[in-house]
Amino acid sequence: MIDSLELLFALAVGLVLGAIFFAGLWWTVQKFSASPSVALCFLGSMLLRMGLVLVGFYFLLGDSWQKMCAGLCGFIVARFIVMRIVDRVTRKSHPVNPLQLRTGYEP
Repeated sequence: MIDSLELLFALAVGLVLGAIFFAGLWWTVQKFSASPSVALCFLGSMLLRMGLVLVGFYFLLGDSWQKMCAGLCGFIVARFIVMRIVDRVTRKSHPVNPLQLRTGYEP
């Protein structure tokens, strides 16, 4: 039987792995979109991020399906947290015209 402390640990591991994965994705898009070998940079980043997440899930959460589910929930929650943070950061650095938000037209 899995106790609640183990599930909280699994949720925290999922949050950390998700934050690393999605923050790494955002960093990759920001830094390597102007690189001369974009495809190679994106492929390397994807393999590194996926490898880290898979190893983390396997070694830290792999002994029970309940821990895997809690870790997956943490991973998904981390996605929404990173999306919200990235949205705030990009809005501060690139203000949007209110007319563009309503109509999609930018003069």
